[in-house]
Amino acid sequence: MALIDLFVYLGVVAAGISGALVGIKKELDLFGVVSLCVTTSLGGGVIRDVLIGRVPPAAFLDATPFFVSLAAGLVTWTFYRLIRRLNHILTVCDAIGLGVFTAVGSSTAMSYYDNSFLVVSMGLLTGIGGGILRDVFSKEIPYVFKKEIYALASILGAVSFLLASSALSTTASLYISLFVTFAARMIAVALNLNIPVYRQVGRDGADRQLPMN
Repeated sequence: MALIDLFVYLGVVAAGISGALVGIKKELDLFGVVSLCVTTSLGGGVIRDVLIGRVPPAAFLDATPFFVSLAAGLVTWTFYRLIRRLNHILTVCDAIGLGVFTAVGSSTAMSYYDNSFLVVSMGLLTGIGGGILRDVFSKEIPYVFKKEIYALASILGAVSFLLASSALSTTASLYISLFVTFAARMIAVALNLNIPVYRQVGRDGADRQLPMN
């Protein structure tokens, strides 16, 4: 098994744990927790495959990632109090997962279409799609829309794959994309960098929240 394949499964586990943690926090039953876990792990890849015409999606042809994600969800359910304390480890694993999903998504898109915008878009969608579905299903504003440099790190990784692939092999381009995405994400976490948020300001100069309809 290639190192990139090991990273893929690490990403599946990390994404699955994040989905399971949200499901437990929302007090879903075991089926709901596992469903959110698997959706977070595989959702981005399924959406990508449907959009580029790769049907049935790869997630339905090879059951291994599903069972890896399922195991991650069951372990999280069983050892929830322990796992929720491992924030730093989970952050690193999640960054690796973001990097490998972005790289694989970009590579998959390029194998079907020679279109730069599509490659970057599918790399981004594969990287963040599962997390968006997780948040939508749990009735939250998607995390990537409101805090931290997450989607931007994926975009940088997808662009780096695109640039590297013009001069290097696909395997080398995958690792470069993974590294760029991972590095951008971890630097943002270490320095507490966030994309600017527009805040509504009242006449008195104080921040205020707009009423929710």
